[in-house]
Amino acid sequence: MCRELDDLDVLDEMLREDDDAELQREFETRANELRQTLDRRQLLLLLNEEYDTANAILTVHAGSGGLDSQDWAEMLLRMYLRWAERDGFRAAVLEASSDEEAGIKSATVLVGGDYAYGYLKAEKGVHRLVRISPFDSAHRRHTSFASVGVSPELPESVEVEIRSEDLRVDTFRASGAGGQYVNRTDSAVRITHIPTGIVVSCQNERSQHMNRQVAMQVLKSRLYERAVQERSEELAAVVGDKKESTWGSQIRSYVLHPYTLVKDHRTGVEKGNVQSVLDGDIDEFIMSYLRWRR
Repeated sequence: MCRELDDLDVLDEMLREDDDAELQREFETRANELRQTLDRRQLLLLLNEEYDTANAILTVHAGSGGLDSQDWAEMLLRMYLRWAERDGFRAAVLEASSDEEAGIKSATVLVGGDYAYGYLKAEKGVHRLVRISPFDSAHRRHTSFASVGVSPELPESVEVEIRSEDLRVDTFRASGAGGQYVNRTDSAVRITHIPTGIVVSCQNERSQHMNRQVAMQVLKSRLYERAVQERSEELAAVVGDKKESTWGSQIRSYVLHPYTLVKDHRTGVEKGNVQSVLDGDIDEFIMSYLRWRR
């Protein structure tokens, strides 16, 4: 790489003396190749934690705020589905709990592809929306919240203890507006882990057996992520750096009124084109977070 930099310096000096078009093309081609090599190496440095290469299980939950928050949760779900499509990831909505009037109460998405979890872990936290409410007849400004959780899809070799007596398994029929995201089926499965209160569902597969299998995999990942979080909180408490996880601790704000702006409160990155972000253009936020975290 040092040799390539030296070669580019020589080409640059030659171009200063002779503005040759062919030499300019060679310089630009080699400079772009070097930039891509540096980006790939930087990415490997940023995404070198355990399970960064794994698929991701992403959940979206509407916060308090009724229809506005449920609508906001659905907007976030769409944003991540569009991001996955833009960046070449596979995305399957495993379950979506919809409301008859508007939006979703929650949704779970399996995002497949190299480094899916490594990228999406940047999105964990509370997301805040400020806009004129489409559900308010007085056209007042409302603030809505939704939380995003991300956990890695664990390989079979990773063991997480799940006792059958700690589980309650229910079957139900997937219906409602969530049908635009998932298959409508009589074999949807909901599993409740009684000790922790974690509830997972799958309604994307055609058979009850497959839905249960996928739901158990999601539960396994959620329990693993919970254990990791608890250990982090214990350590933070020991060193005196424990922070409360509340609706006031949003990681990012999306403002549609009285101005348009998306701001990440961790890194300070801002973008004025809110619609582009809601259409899945969130790579800058993700990469900035990964660099900031380092």
